[in-house]
Amino acid sequence: MLYYKEFVHPQSSEWVVFIHGAGGSSAVWYKQLKDFKKDFNLLLIDLRGHGKSADLSEAIWSDKYTFEAVTTDIIEVLDHLNIPPAHFMGVSLGTIIARQLAELQPLRVKSLVFAGAVTRLNVQSRILVFLGNTFKRLIPYMWLYSLFAFVIMPRKQHAESRNLFITEAKKLCQKEFIRWFKLTADINPLLKYFKEKDLGIPTLYVMGDQDVMFLEPVKNLVKTHKNSILNILESCGHVVNVEQPDQFNHLSLAFIKNQK
Repeated sequence: MLYYKEFVHPQSSEWVVFIHGAGGSSAVWYKQLKDFKKDFNLLLIDLRGHGKSADLSEAIWSDKYTFEAVTTDIIEVLDHLNIPPAHFMGVSLGTIIARQLAELQPLRVKSLVFAGAVTRLNVQSRILVFLGNTFKRLIPYMWLYSLFAFVIMPRKQHAESRNLFITEAKKLCQKEFIRWFKLTADINPLLKYFKEKDLGIPTLYVMGDQDVMFLEPVKNLVKTHKNSILNILESCGHVVNVEQPDQFNHLSLAFIKNQK
C-alpha cells in the first residue's frame, strides 16, 4: 500500500485528500498544512515510486503503469482508512489523477481543487514529451527532469517550486522515471475526454498568470464546465500553492467551506 499520513481533527468530519504531481511527493503541500488543519482532517499520499512510497517493494506494482492503475492505488488507501466522501486537491500531474479518481468513483468526491492544472498539452509541452520519450533511456533521468522543471518554471520567483520538485525527483530511480514517463502516451486522449465530459463536481482551478504552458487550456475549459471556477494569481508560475501559499490557501479554503 502507498505511504500516507493523516492529520485528524478532533471535531471535524470533513476530509481533504492531497495528491502531488509526478516526480514530487506529499512534501509539496507543506505550506498548506497549518491552515487546513484548523478545520479539516487531512490525508497526504505519496504516489507509487515517489517520496516514502519509493521504499515499497516493486513486486506490488504492475509492469504497466496507467492513470487508472495509479489512481486505484489511492482508492486502496481510502478504502483501508474508511475515508468518507472528501474534497480532493491536486497539483500539476496530480490534477489528472484526482480527475481520474472522480471519474472512477464520483460519489467519493465532494469537490476538486486543482493547482497548476494540466488539462491539455500545448506545442511546447508536446515537444518536451517527445524529447523525453526519445532520450529517456539514453541519458540520466535527472537531466531530463531538471530540463522539464526549468522549462515549466523558468523565472527567478519559481526557484523554490523548481528546486522542491527537483529535490523530490532525486528519490526516483531511472527505471521508475521511465515507467511514469510512459504515461505520457495516455495523456492527450484522456485530457480530451475530460474536457468533453463535465462530471458536475464543483471544481476550483487556481493558476498562475506566468504558467504559460497550462493556463490557456484551463481558461477554455471553464467556459464549458458550468461547475468550474478559475482564479488566476498574478506574478505566479505553475506551482501556485508553493509560490503564493497565502492566496492559494485563502481561495481553496473558502471554496471548500462553501461546498459544506
